[in-house]
Amino acid sequence: MWDLDTVESVRQKLGELTDLHGLRRIFKEARKDKGQDDFLGNVVLRLQDLRCQEDQWYPLEPCTETYPDRGQCHLQFQLIHKRRATAASRSQPSYTVHLHLLQQLVSHEVTQHQAGSTSWDGSLSPQAATILFLHATQKDLSDFHQSLAQWLAYSRLYQSLEFPSSCLLHPITSIEYQWIQGRLKAEQQEELAASFRNLLAYGLSLIRRFRSVFPLSVPDSPARLQSLLRVLVQMCKMKAFRELCPDSAPLPRLVTEALRTGTVEWFHLKQQHHQPMVQGMLQAGKALLSLVQDIVGDLHQCQRTWNKIFQNALKVNLFSVAFLELQWLVAKRVQDHTAAVAGSAVSPEVGESLFQLYVSLKELCQLAPVPAERDGVLALDGFHRWFQPAVPSWLQKTYSVALARVQRAVQMDELVPLGELTKHSTSAVDLSTCFAQISHTARQLDWPDPEEAFMITVKFVEDTCRLALVYCSLIKTRARELSAGQKDQGQAANMLCVVVNDMEQLRLVIGKLPTQLAWEALEQRVGAVLEQGQLQNTLHAQLQGALAGLGHEIRTGVRTLAEQLEVGIAKHIQKLVTVKESVLPEDAILPLMKFLEVKLCYMNANLVQENFNSLLTLLWTHTLTVLVEVAASQRSCPLASSRLKIALQNLEISFYAEGCGLPPEALHTATFQALQKDLELQAASSRELIQKYFCSRIQQQAEAASEELGAVTVKVSYRASEQKLRVELLSASSLLPLDSNGSSDPFVQLTLEPRHEFPELAPRETQKHKKDLHPLFDETFEFLVPAEPCRKDGACLLLTVLDHDTLGADDLEGEAFLPLRSVPGLTGTEEPGEVPQTRLPLTYPAPNGDPILQLLESRKGDREAQVFVRLRRQRAKQASQHAPKPGR
Repeated sequence: MWDLDTVESVRQKLGELTDLHGLRRIFKEARKDKGQDDFLGNVVLRLQDLRCQEDQWYPLEPCTETYPDRGQCHLQFQLIHKRRATAASRSQPSYTVHLHLLQQLVSHEVTQHQAGSTSWDGSLSPQAATILFLHATQKDLSDFHQSLAQWLAYSRLYQSLEFPSSCLLHPITSIEYQWIQGRLKAEQQEELAASFRNLLAYGLSLIRRFRSVFPLSVPDSPARLQSLLRVLVQMCKMKAFRELCPDSAPLPRLVTEALRTGTVEWFHLKQQHHQPMVQGMLQAGKALLSLVQDIVGDLHQCQRTWNKIFQNALKVNLFSVAFLELQWLVAKRVQDHTAAVAGSAVSPEVGESLFQLYVSLKELCQLAPVPAERDGVLALDGFHRWFQPAVPSWLQKTYSVALARVQRAVQMDELVPLGELTKHSTSAVDLSTCFAQISHTARQLDWPDPEEAFMITVKFVEDTCRLALVYCSLIKTRARELSAGQKDQGQAANMLCVVVNDMEQLRLVIGKLPTQLAWEALEQRVGAVLEQGQLQNTLHAQLQGALAGLGHEIRTGVRTLAEQLEVGIAKHIQKLVTVKESVLPEDAILPLMKFLEVKLCYMNANLVQENFNSLLTLLWTHTLTVLVEVAASQRSCPLASSRLKIALQNLEISFYAEGCGLPPEALHTATFQALQKDLELQAASSRELIQKYFCSRIQQQAEAASEELGAVTVKVSYRASEQKLRVELLSASSLLPLDSNGSSDPFVQLTLEPRHEFPELAPRETQKHKKDLHPLFDETFEFLVPAEPCRKDGACLLLTVLDHDTLGADDLEGEAFLPLRSVPGLTGTEEPGEVPQTRLPLTYPAPNGDPILQLLESRKGDREAQVFVRLRRQRAKQASQHAPKPGR
């Protein structure tokens, strides 16, 4: 490649001169030879390296430091060979020869492809491409005729050889872009039309047999079918196809008819495949069941995979076409089979086969397209009526199978908990599984008729509840069998705990029946055919009866466990009061607490929480009963009562168990509170009881609502500096007339109680007033006494109003109690100022006795107690002789 150098005159060059640099260039060019061109570079190619057709850029050489990049040259080469002609080329048109040549080359490529014919991508080897190019160039074949030959060759070979249909898309596109009908001769047009018709027929035959031609077991089958449909769609859209095959029906209609025909053919093939070797009712039922299951599986495949392909390519709903054809064929055969079964005795095996067939038909009907995608009713509508005679046998078999499973599960149960967190045994798990299977059968049945569905549900609930009660009986029998040879009572108790837990687990399972059997949905369905409340009165009544029976069984088991523990608790409580007096009460109750701790921990580990709480409640109630009985027998023994009191406190702590046992409201019953109060009294010393007695009398006086016996008025104060209790007895009023003359001779006796707190202070008396029911005493008394005993509970000033009798004993007008703790001067550090008057109503001792006095009276060996009781009994006797008449 050169740069042309043209010769210019000196005049032209001088005219272009603008500066000294231009002049230098003129001198330089003057030294060169006139007319010498500049060398740009060259390209050297070897002919043996050239192919029949080349089209590319080549770099110019040589490359030097001065010219490292000389540029590129674009060259195109074509090799044309016209030297040899064959006999075929002389006798046949070049187009036909090219077609035969292409067929031979493609056939060779497909059969020789190493990876398998289905993966051939349609490209020819370089040698074959060269031969075809040379032949087309030699015969001057147009691109259109080359594409036409390629289509004819590929479409014919596709019907005999196996290669991707996508190879047909390129010639279709090429023909469509270059189509001019007048360019083809009549025989060529007929040949092209025949190729269209043949490929369409072959493609429809493949579509008709798509289940076997494109099996889903081969991964690329959906893509191959999709490619075939694309080719057919593109072919039918061609102008050439519409002009050469004007009578062809629309492709969607042809494909729909092919799918319908293919579905029927596939059904008959499947029916022949499942035809039983031995003719019989059971064998026929199994064969029909297998056929229906295959149909359901095929419809699932159509719905998930194939329908999308046909919808996208042709807007054809394959699933609807297949379902509508298959449901008619299935309905006829199922109806014939059920009619034949109804005319003979139904064995359990045949009944099971019918049930599985019913379930498969339900699944098939659930796949039905929406009404908008089908015409009229389906042949399978109302198919459940064909199985109506077999429903009782299905229900009976469900119950029989469940009963056998329950019996087998109980017989194999060793009554051992499954684990630390699972406290029931294997039979409870098996029973839950069994009930779940019954619920699953009910859901499978799902009878369409509302009224009959209600009756079927009633039967399922009845059978389930019956199985629950049967299980309770069997598991108790099993526990007795296993515990009969057990010498360890703890092991027997453990088994009983497992039995109770199994029943509790069963109660939980039974309680889920409304959800598992969908009672709410059933109630909505049967609302129009049943009377109001019938479902509630039937199903819920059955369930509540079963739950009540299970609750009774559970309570019986818990009660048995409680009885076993109650015996031990009672023995330890009885031993508690017989321990030697030298043993401390805290040490005496250790055996009881250890026994209770071991047993309760053991039961807590083996019982569910709800039943453990029930057990605790029973034990607590019985323990309180035992304590009440023992406490009643030990009223005269403060030591025993003290031990029982400490035992009650520790038992309360054990049964509460830091919040893990019984709550406080369950522990603090009326019996507990009465027992606690009684034990506190019994455990107290005689002096403590006397103090409590005065506390109770002070309380009773404070609660008195009237002054029926009269009243006394006093002013009481305490001077701490002098340690003196000052009592100003002012007056008495409204006294009862105890003498025969209708009056009284009153005086007041003052004592500080209880006497053991004030042993050195003698009683004081006022002057006697003759025939005066409202005496004014106005007398002052001082008691030298420390403040400490006055502040104790029960410390009081006892004011006894008596009627002086010269000949006999003085009569009792009444008595009043002033608590010393409330006296001014004792409650604070300051000396009392103005002391207020206090009016105290007179009262009588209780006529029916006092529990504290009864307790003191039972202590025969305590002289102080006996003296106190004798004094109070004497006062009560005096009061009973002059009790006021009603209405006074």
